[in-house]
Parts: sequence; C-alpha cells; structure tokens
Amino acid sequence: MASATDDMGTLGPEQTHVGVPVADPTAWSTAMSNLGIVPMGVAGQPLVSDSICIQGFDPSLGIIAPINPLMAGISLVPRPPVPAEMPVVKEIIHCKSCTLFPQNPNLPPPSTRERPPGCKTVFVGGLPENASEDIIREVFDQCGEIVAVRKSKKNFCHIRFAEEYMVDKALYLSGYRMRIGSSTDKKDSGRIHVDFAQARDDLYEWECRQRLLAREERHRRRVQEDLLRPPSPPPIMHYSEHEAALLAEKLKDDSKFSEATAVLVTWIERGEVSRRSANHFYSMIQSANSHVRRLMSEKAQREEEMEQAREQFRNALLGILAQFEQIAAVFTAATRQRAWDHFSKAQRKNIDMWRKQCEEMRNAHSEEIMGIRREEEMEMSEDDSDENPSKKMRLDDSALAMQACTLREENDSLRWQLDAYRNEMELLKQEQWLAVRPEESSPRGEQRLPFLQQSILGMQQQLRGLQEELKSKEQEMERAKEEQRRLEGELRALREKAHILCSLCPQRMNGCTLSLPPAADRSVQLAVLGPRISEREALLLGIISTFLHVHPFGANIEYLWSYIQRLNSKISAGELEGLMVRLPHMFKQEFSGVGATLEKRWKFCGFEGIQSM
Repeated sequence: MASATDDMGTLGPEQTHVGVPVADPTAWSTAMSNLGIVPMGVAGQPLVSDSICIQGFDPSLGIIAPINPLMAGISLVPRPPVPAEMPVVKEIIHCKSCTLFPQNPNLPPPSTRERPPGCKTVFVGGLPENASEDIIREVFDQCGEIVAVRKSKKNFCHIRFAEEYMVDKALYLSGYRMRIGSSTDKKDSGRIHVDFAQARDDLYEWECRQRLLAREERHRRRVQEDLLRPPSPPPIMHYSEHEAALLAEKLKDDSKFSEATAVLVTWIERGEVSRRSANHFYSMIQSANSHVRRLMSEKAQREEEMEQAREQFRNALLGILAQFEQIAAVFTAATRQRAWDHFSKAQRKNIDMWRKQCEEMRNAHSEEIMGIRREEEMEMSEDDSDENPSKKMRLDDSALAMQACTLREENDSLRWQLDAYRNEMELLKQEQWLAVRPEESSPRGEQRLPFLQQSILGMQQQLRGLQEELKSKEQEMERAKEEQRRLEGELRALREKAHILCSLCPQRMNGCTLSLPPAADRSVQLAVLGPRISEREALLLGIISTFLHVHPFGANIEYLWSYIQRLNSKISAGELEGLMVRLPHMFKQEFSGVGATLEKRWKFCGFEGIQSM
C-alpha cells in the first residue's frame, strides 16, 4: 500500500511510450484503406498524452493534481473548458501485437457510469475473440502499473491498476477499434469500451484511507484544542496547621491575596472547619477582613484620580472654548465696515462661510460643556440627598430593645449548645452499650467503662447547668420586656405633660416645674455629677455603646474604628481607645485567644457599672 502511494505522483518505467517500427508498410496501408482511414506516419508515438488525460499534469515536474474521492463522477480536479478551436484529436496507436484505430470524430463520445469512490478497476468490453491476456496487458500497460487482469470468455475483462489516476488514462482508450496483427478476420477485431467498475477491494481501500484521514484530522483538532485550551488551575492543597500558617502569611500579602482567598474558600467549602481549627480559620478570616480598609483607600484614591482627570478635561474644554471665542472675535472684527469693504467678493464669501462654521462649532462645544455641568450638578444634588439624615436608616437607640435582641441571640446559642450536648450524650451511651456487650467484652472495654460513665455524668451536669442558665436568661428577657413596657408608659405620660405645658402661656410656664420619675431624676443627677465631656465625645460614647452592645462578645479597636470611619473619617483609633479608657465603668478590656491568636477586645459594661455606683 505504501509503495503504491509513493508512486502515485510519478510515472514508472513501464509507462514509457512504445514506438513500433513497421517492417511492411504496404500491408498497413492496405488495411487502413479497407477501413477508409487515411494512413498516418508509421513511426511510434505515445499512447495517450498526459496533458489530455490528466488535467493539471506537468511532465517536467512528474506530479499530478490532487484527487477528491468524494466528488461524483471523475474524482480529479475539474478540467478547464476546452476552447472550441482546439478539439481533442485521437490518433492511431501501434503496439507490437495489435493496432488501435480511433473512432469517427463526428460520433458522440462513449458514455460512462458514475465513478465509484476510490475506483482503481475498469471494465473493458468489446474485445476481439482471439485477444489474449498478454495482448490486453500490452495495450493497457502503457496506462500504468496493472495489479490484476480478470478475463472472461465473453469478450470482456476487468483490469485493476495500482493508482486511481491510471483509470483516467485507460478511459481514454474507450471507443478505439482493436485489430490483432494485420488480419481482417472478425475474431481478430473489435471496438473496445472502457468504463468504471465497482470492486470490493477498491471500496475497502478507499474506506481505510478515509478512516486514516479522519483519524489524522481528529488528532490535528485535538492538538489544536490542547494548544488553545487555557492552563488548568493548580490543585488546592489539603488543610493542615502548617499550610494554614503559610496561608495566613499569604493573606497579609497584597500580591498573593486573591490566590490565598481562593484556597481559604475551598477549605471552608470542603468542611475543614472544626472546633480544633476554628481559631485558625477565624484568624484567617480576620486577615481577609483587614484588607477592606486597603480596598476602600484604593477606591478613594481612584475616585480622586478620576476627579482630577475630569477637572483636567473640563479645563481643556474651557481652553478650547476660549480659543473659539477668540476666532469668533477675529471674524467679527473682519466683518466690520472699515475692513469689509477692502475684501473682494470671493474673499467675503469665504470669510462669511468660515464665520458660520466657527459659530456652529462654538455653540456645539458650549452645549457640551453645559451638559457636563448639569450632570455634575445632578450628581451633587444626589449626594446631598443621600447625606440627608432624614433619608438614612436610623439605628434603634433603645438600650432595652438591644438588650432583648442580645438575650434572644444568647438564648438561641444556648439551645444549639444544648442540642450538641444531647447528641454527644447519645453517642457516649451507644459507645457504653457497645462496651458492655458480653460477646465483645474485653479487659480494655472494662477499663474504658468508668471513664465513659464519668464523661456521661459530666455531660449531664453541663446539660443541667445549661438548662438552668437558659431558664434564667428567659426570665431576664421577660423582666426586660416588662421594664421596656413600663418605661414606654412613663414616656407617654411625660409627652402628655409636655404637651399640656406647651399649651399654657409663657408666664405660667416660667413658674411651672416638670416632675420626673425617680429613675429620670437619678439619671439627670448622674449626668450632672459625672465627668465633663464635650458634645462630640458624648456622640462618640453613644455610638460606641450601641456598637458594643450589639456585639456582646466584644470587638477589637480596629473593627470599631473601621465602623466609625464610615461616619467621620477624622477620628483616629487612639482617640477612641483613650475615650474608653477614661470610663472604666462603661467599657472594659479583655484578652481572648492563645498564642498567635491572642486578641484584645473591648466590651460594654454599662449595665454592671450603673448597678455598682
């Protein structure tokens, strides 16, 4: 198969044209006169011209045009149209044992069937009865290498060539009359007909080539897709304390923050968080949260750069507008009577046209600048409306409502802890039941039994303590709700008194005194006798107290400062810490964590402080 493919584009030595000298020219002239054909030169000539049989064939290069086996009919490159003034002329072909005479050029060309894919076999009919296999090979060897000749007894045969293009050369001989020697017997002459033949071997080889081409195409596409496919992300390593420490360092680095965040999210989604690793994950989450301030500062910097670029753009537009005004002033001066009379008619026409164009561009430019100014004014009005405190969300300033919310959260957390302890008790009971089974009893199980019993007792005690603490928290919540309802009633009563006093005349209001409840008198006295603070510090104290009351487990100074920075960016963390240090009865400082996770937190203790005063 490979050798046949290699020889596909070249002509072998067996394809050389045969030149047959004629020993007796008189006999040939007599035979041709009997057929009514004018005798031609008796010197040898080529069987078939390569340029006629195979379009696109160059004998100097020894190659042929590519074959498309999927094309219906002849699977060669479509031949260009033959001009009418250059008809294809067939000549007499002389061989050693026979002679081939062309058919009458006025007759229609022989018909052929549709070419099967990969056809290498031809059907040759109309052979003389005395034509042997050697004579057939002698005639068709000049078309190419013959693989096999299958001759029948009924004056036809099948010839299989080595390559497909050789079939086209063989088709050129269709219509020729073959005469063996110089005999005029009927058995020694016949008009041959060459046509395509369907052969299983040809179809099988063609299908094999098609499958090979398809495999090569799939391989080429796969290689191309592999080249164009983006590289896969690196695999995420498994969680360990060493990897967690390395990841914590990467989280602090701005250049590696994105990669480290992806690893942290993967670990959390895998379920690596447990009681043992909760502190490590909390520190990593805290490190990720510390980048919020950096991102906000970068955003502010980018906004400032955008404002500067906008200002430069506005100044450039104003400069262009000023130059337009100057050009318009030049045209206005030129159109005055003193200078206008000295210009010719064509010059006046050009100046007038230039002036109109300049005014149109100046007006369009000024409208663009006015549109930019209107957009800026609309943005400023939107910012003012956003900063209006009446449109912002107001925080709930009621301390009792905050306390009730906190107690509700603590109640839920205690319920969850209670469920967890119950689950652990059930697991311990199952382990105890497995340990005391007689078929699995062993000395090791007997040793573990007292430890399991002690752990169960400890868990039961903790469960009772949690239940009592839950009941006390619920009672405390109920008392807080009652206190809130009582204070709301007193507040309504005070509002009614204030409304009555406002309805009185100013002379009577000067002599009237507003009686407050004992709790309010005591708070007023504390406010008067307490340390002197400014209005700004009082506002800060209220915000800090509210923030820490919402966070019952406390918050570090950086977290608190980042929250207050949104309200006023001029406040520093040292100022907040100094203010909380001055009031030890309101705020207390605690340390949480161990080792690298050690953290300093501030808590609100105003309720305990007011009870001790």
